[in-house]
Amino acid sequence: MEAKLGKFFESVTNFFSDSDQLPWCDSDIVAGCEKEVAELDKGSGELKYECIMRLSWALVHSRRADDVQRGIAMLEASLASTTSPLKKREKLYLLAVGYFRSGDYPRSRELVEQCLMVDNDIHYPYSIVQLQILWHFSLLRHAALFCI
Repeated sequence: MEAKLGKFFESVTNFFSDSDQLPWCDSDIVAGCEKEVAELDKGSGELKYECIMRLSWALVHSRRADDVQRGIAMLEASLASTTSPLKKREKLYLLAVGYFRSGDYPRSRELVEQCLMVDNDIHYPYSIVQLQILWHFSLLRHAALFCI
């Protein structure tokens, strides 16, 4: 009984201590991705897209708030012109992570919901379960802000 009670209090403590399960990215990785994009600046096609998406991923997973905001801005700017459902879903997920990291939990939840509505038959590196967990976590975090 004590072990179960201890696990419960540990999970509540982790929830309110801003420790989430999303990966973090350090400034060296961001700098490497920026260099990679700069080297391919004149190029086009799938390789350039992949480099830009790696940079976007690194930015929204950064510990620096200004990096997260840059990642959000990059993704928002490119979302409207995205026609591929797979690419749209990838950008929506990364935007949800960015807004989650910036503390805008309601916006994060909205983006996760949009992501879940994109063609579910597409194989995607982020599973529906991961998206639902992010959605629930952002919903709970948002609700907790009103309870404090």
